[in-house]
Amino acid sequence: MLVEPHQFGSLQPMFSRFCIVLQLIAAACCFGAERVFDWRDAKLNAAPAGFQSVLSGSGLPGDWKIIFDEAPSLFTEIPIKGAGRNVRPVLAQLSRDRTDERYPMLVLDETFTDFALKTEFKIVDGMNEQMAGIAFRIQDERNYYYIRASALGQNVNFFKVQNGQLIGPVGTKAEVQKGAWQELSIECRGNEIRWSLATAGMTNAGMTLRDNTYSDGKIAFWTKSDSVSYFGETRITYTPRENLAQLLVRDTIKKYPRLQSIRIFAPAALGGTATNTVKIVASTDPAEVGKPAQKDAVDVIARGVIYHGEDKGNVLVTMPLRDSNGESVAAVKLVMKSFAGQTEKNAIARALPIVKEMQARVRDLNELIQ
Repeated sequence: MLVEPHQFGSLQPMFSRFCIVLQLIAAACCFGAERVFDWRDAKLNAAPAGFQSVLSGSGLPGDWKIIFDEAPSLFTEIPIKGAGRNVRPVLAQLSRDRTDERYPMLVLDETFTDFALKTEFKIVDGMNEQMAGIAFRIQDERNYYYIRASALGQNVNFFKVQNGQLIGPVGTKAEVQKGAWQELSIECRGNEIRWSLATAGMTNAGMTLRDNTYSDGKIAFWTKSDSVSYFGETRITYTPRENLAQLLVRDTIKKYPRLQSIRIFAPAALGGTATNTVKIVASTDPAEVGKPAQKDAVDVIARGVIYHGEDKGNVLVTMPLRDSNGESVAAVKLVMKSFAGQTEKNAIARALPIVKEMQARVRDLNELIQ
């Protein structure tokens, strides 16, 4: 259920119409990381790297590619010989398939929880529809939220797609121009969703609502039916996600402060399918995350064995981390301070209950690293 919508309509004072933008800016400053897409490094006439074209609904897939257009941006203009004007790279959806329930999306291959997003968009053409928007907290092509602007309908609406069923709209009338660059801002914090639409720097619509269905997910550029739409510079500020492996390291070092360090090694995964590359997926030293695993960690995962070693007054124990089925899906290396009379046997005895506590929270590999 969609609850508690609050509109910022054109009849309210100017101060109220700017409140949501100020809130978005203030919230963005509180997030810890940022992604900026200005398309300067993307290949012309091709979809940008790091994104996947996905079709929600029916019809033909979207035709997403980088083209040049006169677009507002903070980055340097690109002079084009013979054009007599300065243009910039933009992301374009160019397919004109007129299937009604057709929603082409270009999905960023990254999952976000809380975030603030700001994108420039231009609705260029369309016979059936003239829309552009952002889909977010995407679980798959049948489960997600989206907010879109319609030049034909002169409105901005929020929708929820759940099990393929469209729920909504919740929105407001707004001046949405065809052929003009406009700015859509979205903020998600917990179950609260805020958005605003700005044209020529002036906010003309906005809303706040709440929904508990999706707490995280991917983000995508979105269009409908035969809409031809462009997207310019896009900025996402967000709170970095902490996977279970990182939580295990953080919680364990807090409970056992005498541990010198902890590393968790696991196969990297993409789309739920493990690769053959084992990496550090969590560590007390964040700079180590993503680095290749040592041979002992790879062997621990492959054969379920235990490694013991000593180094500069410390004892090192590398043990398998098992899932709920008892399968060795990862490896944990504990570095502990050695003591007089320390042996391999009692070092393993010290490490075993710590690792058992950790693996009691692990159901499978995907949950551990995603």
